[in-house]
Parts: sequence; C-alpha cells; structure tokens
Amino acid sequence: MQLTAKLTQVLPLQTGNGRNGEWKKQDIIVETDGQYPKKVCVSIWGDKINPQHLQPGTTLKIDFDVESREFNGRWYTDVKAWKVEAENAEGSSPGMIPPPPVPPVPDFDDGGSVPSDLPF
Repeated sequence: MQLTAKLTQVLPLQTGNGRNGEWKKQDIIVETDGQYPKKVCVSIWGDKINPQHLQPGTTLKIDFDVESREFNGRWYTDVKAWKVEAENAEGSSPGMIPPPPVPPVPDFDDGGSVPSDLPF
C-alpha cells in the first residue's frame, strides 16, 4: 500500500536488544490531505529511518504494510513502512529526472506591422 501525507510529528526514537541483535524503531505521525484528513501513526524500522526526510511539514510518500496481532484477547494493528521518500516542491520524488527546460519563445514583435503573405 502507499500513502502520501504531511509529516506532523516525530516521536522519540526507540531502541533495544532482542534475540536477533540491536533494533531501532521511529514512529511518526502523518496527516492525509483531503476534505476529511486522517492522522496515521507509521513505524519505521532499522536502516529505513532517514532523519533527513523526517522534518515536520515535509510531504512524504510512504510504502507500507498493515499487520495485526492478538495479545491477551485484544487485537493490535501496526502500520510498518518499508520505504519512505520525501516529495519535493513539484510533487515528484527526489530521485526522478526533471523534465527538460522549455526553450525561450522568440519575440516576433516588429512594431505592429502584419506581414501580407500570411495564409489567414
């Protein structure tokens, strides 16, 4: 799944040690655009955390999976990001090639005279 939303809050970085070694997790709060904006808490794990992209106000394009698990009769749902990219001002990803520049339009103004050999 994919979500494009504005980053509103960066929660404290969480770290720890597990049976597979050291881990780190960064939770962020993003807000969707539209008539009824929604806030979503997204978890970013390990080397996918890029502090450069995590500036409040930045629009992020987030690829994620949703996972639920049961514990003591209650269900908990996580939104786990597997790819996070910041969008630039044009709304495209930073790795994309920009379009070629538009060549300048020549100025045909010759003082108001209209050539007589025009077909219209």
